[in-house]
Amino acid sequence: MASHEDGLEQTQAILRALAEPRRVAILKLVRCRELRAGEISRHFRTTRPAISQHFRVLIKAGLLMERREGTRRLYRIRPQGFAQLRSFLETFWDEKLTKLKSAAEAEMKDTHGV
Repeated sequence: MASHEDGLEQTQAILRALAEPRRVAILKLVRCRELRAGEISRHFRTTRPAISQHFRVLIKAGLLMERREGTRRLYRIRPQGFAQLRSFLETFWDEKLTKLKSAAEAEMKDTHGV
């Protein structure tokens, strides 16, 4: 039970992180390559401490990785976090597809007597 609750809490953290447009923009910037914090910060009209807070939220949610190189901090996407989110969302997708299949089969039976 604890692992299910942990997974749910992690998924909720991911969803909360993605609810902020600047965080999504940060993830888009680092989706293809690792970037320094300064490179990322230049894309936003906000303070570096505010961007650092977004980094912390994304790291805690498991969506972003930080690597230190001397005094520099480099960020890149963490695919495992997105895999967890995808798995969570697929439960709803699979449920909807099952319902759609049942509805289509029922309509086929009613319409064509099949």
